[in-house]
Amino acid sequence: MSTDLQLRAAFNPLIRPYLVITIGLTMATTIIGLPLALIWFLGVGQWWARHYFDKLECHLDDKTLRYRKGILVSVEKTIPLENIQDVTFIEGPILRHFHLSTLKFETAGHSAGQANDMHLTGIIDGHEFRNRIIAAREALKHKQQPALPGQSSATGAQADDQLAVLHSIDRKLEQLIELMKVQK
Repeated sequence: MSTDLQLRAAFNPLIRPYLVITIGLTMATTIIGLPLALIWFLGVGQWWARHYFDKLECHLDDKTLRYRKGILVSVEKTIPLENIQDVTFIEGPILRHFHLSTLKFETAGHSAGQANDMHLTGIIDGHEFRNRIIAAREALKHKQQPALPGQSSATGAQADDQLAVLHSIDRKLEQLIELMKVQK
């Protein structure tokens, strides 16, 4: 893969206690989950959060955003930058308490059920990473747009050929108009 831009996101280690607390409290909200929450808080959650943190990866290059997360169910996604419609920065009170934020990716052609799979929590300097993704997407869009006449020799020559054809058509139309005037 040929890349001008290669950036690897760093994740905040405070995501581990955030995951332990939020998942544990979610378990504790039901009577059935209460015993599981106790086991979760006594060590399983800390083990899980540590391994989850170790598996988190996110790479940005000049054409794609690739991320990986999960332990038992590992998710690895590669999103072409051209498909990214928006990157939303989410930071609520609990996330702010842990100095965390979430980046949510909206892509072209996604369905409502898939949108939840496309988010990352805990990237250090999430605002800056979001801005880099958007800048890389814009740079890719500008790279893919056809060049204007005179920008490069190949497209400039094509534009000159097209202009010559248009001038030729214009001259032929003028000749036809003159012939029509003479015949009246």
